[in-house]
Amino acid sequence: MTLPSRVKLVDVGPRDGLQNEKQALSAELKIGLVHRLQDAGLKHIEVTSFVSPKWVPQMGDNAEVMAGLQRRDDVRYAVLTPNLKGYEAAVLSRPDEVVVFGAASEAFSQKNINCSIAESIERFAPVVSAALAAGIAVRGAISCTVGCPYEGEIAPERVTMVARLMKDIGVQHIGVADTIGVGTPRKVQRAMEAALQVYALDDVSGHFHDTYGQALANTLATLEMGVWQYDTSVAGLGGCPYAKGATGNVATEDVVYLLHGMGIETGIDLDRLIDAGVYISQALGRQPNSRAATALLNKRLG
Repeated sequence: MTLPSRVKLVDVGPRDGLQNEKQALSAELKIGLVHRLQDAGLKHIEVTSFVSPKWVPQMGDNAEVMAGLQRRDDVRYAVLTPNLKGYEAAVLSRPDEVVVFGAASEAFSQKNINCSIAESIERFAPVVSAALAAGIAVRGAISCTVGCPYEGEIAPERVTMVARLMKDIGVQHIGVADTIGVGTPRKVQRAMEAALQVYALDDVSGHFHDTYGQALANTLATLEMGVWQYDTSVAGLGGCPYAKGATGNVATEDVVYLLHGMGIETGIDLDRLIDAGVYISQALGRQPNSRAATALLNKRLG
């Protein structure tokens, strides 16, 4: 078993984490969150999404947020672009990376983006080719790789199929997402193995929600496979509007604590990361949804 010596975390809190919040949050607040994350050492941040504000009103200030960033050359700023219209709006804000997302579940695809898996790939194809032609990196995410709220358990073969469809249109990197957090270590390993039939180890990442408290175990299980890239969300922000009861992504703070405790480098300052989580949690009127943050904040008070 060879564990990676270094892990790269992509903080998806500003986008995936905040997209479902009902209360209006200012662009200034979101920009402040991104700045705090990069100050803590995050080198890859999913900032916003260019989707219809009718569907995701919280992301209606996407251009304003991107324009307000104090960018760093060593940070990659990613945006979600579900279709060509979204991409055309996004490209004006000069993202370093665009993200497209498909599902391993046909029912979830219909509920989430109102089209079949095949149709979703058709929508992404022109986005991917336009981005690559413009020198913008393209990352793909496969949701519901382990389970779906409508279909139940998902066969690993479905993950391989969607990964192959993504690869065929030019998607450079794929994220294996346990969107509703039902995965346990062996199931998540099987989903990851299914993606690895199509993508190289350096081109896959894990994206695990913590609904059943399994996200850290699933992270460890895939670390043991050599996976070294993960999506996490500061303060455990987020959920999924189409997956009832799904809690946020695994908290970045908890993953950093795990990795540092195993002697794995992240380049992230845990104290500054906790401060970023407190900043956004206070704005939302709640405590950070991170065990490590809670423990270390209590220690500070002591």
